Amino acid sequence: MKNKFLFSSILLIFSLQSFSQDRLQISLLTITPGKELNDVFGHSALRVIDSNSVTDLVFNYGTFDFEDPNFYLKFIKGQLRYFVNAENYSDFIFYYQQVNRGTTEQILNLTTQEKSNIKQVLLTNIKEENKYYQYDFFKDNCTTRLRDIFQKNHSPTPNLPAQMPTAFTYRNAIHQYLDARKMHWGKFGIDILLGARTDAIMTSNEQMFLPFNLMKALDSTSNSNIVLSSKQVYEISKEATKSVIFTPMLFSILLLQFFALVIFFSSKGNKTFKWLSKNLDRCLFLMVGLLGVLLMFMWWGTDHIMTKNNFNILWASPLFVIYAFVMHKKNNTVALFAKIYSGLLLLLLCTWNWLPQQLNIALLPIVILLAWRLFAKGITNKLL
Repeated sequence: MKNKFLFSSILLIFSLQSFSQDRLQISLLTITPGKELNDVFGHSALRVIDSNSVTDLVFNYGTFDFEDPNFYLKFIKGQLRYFVNAENYSDFIFYYQQVNRGTTEQILNLTTQEKSNIKQVLLTNIKEENKYYQYDFFKDNCTTRLRDIFQKNHSPTPNLPAQMPTAFTYRNAIHQYLDARKMHWGKFGIDILLGARTDAIMTSNEQMFLPFNLMKALDSTSNSNIVLSSKQVYEISKEATKSVIFTPMLFSILLLQFFALVIFFSSKGNKTFKWLSKNLDRCLFLMVGLLGVLLMFMWWGTDHIMTKNNFNILWASPLFVIYAFVMHKKNNTVALFAKIYSGLLLLLLCTWNWLPQQLNIALLPIVILLAWRLFAKGITNKLL
């Protein structure tokens, strides 16, 4: 009888322990894109409900501190540390409701042990000595961190199918979101700053850097049924996307036409337009040269992986900073530089579609303008 009682007691303890652990519920929260450039790709977080401790927390890997010393310098250099943060679910949802961003919740089909393991991973990561990590938008962000947690703590390892066409690159993926929101200027700036590595074709797993790709992939895993149920926590009220008239392409075309008009009237002997033509050229090459300096800094002076190997430096040469101050001198060396570089820009225009990097189409009029002004200066600056 004594042995029988002991066995029953042990069985009861294990049953209670199992019941206690199984009162965990873990779900993926996916937030719809926002209006601002930094929100346009959506967001992911993990919700953990623990009925034993009566807690309902959201673990968010997309947190950073604006009061971090040298915040902007660290951000530019790719050295800003992000961290995982836990907050009450009600506060998390309230914020996104206030900014009219929808939320989809996928309750995950996990075993008791898997839920316990994931909770332990999150609690370990949130410790002060563990919570910081080196953020990378494409390789290590709020969504890839969750992807890795699922793949390491669910058996079998979820086979996440591709959610975008096979030949899609990182640039194609972000273009899709920027075009949908008509963020033409954001797309223009991003295309200038991001180099050839952004044009690498993504694997299906790499596509999971985007929150909606991970959400849809979990729904369609081929080797495991990881999603138990899915629901819309908050649906956004539909907002009309405003059309943008003044696009980068329109700006580039107008800039080219403006230069053409100024040069035309300058050739008629008008002194005002001659002075304007001279200073416009200097301003053009100085601005483009300074952009080239920025591209060099982003390539060699930062930890950003995707800003390296940037072919935009072919037309935005840092040498133009020097050229801007000597371009009006009658000098054979200056004239030779202008002729050679105008030829290089013409070659760039001819090979535009065959470069290892996709350059923004709105840059074409600007490159044509640079080649034209260089060629013109190359002829007039030569000593007889």
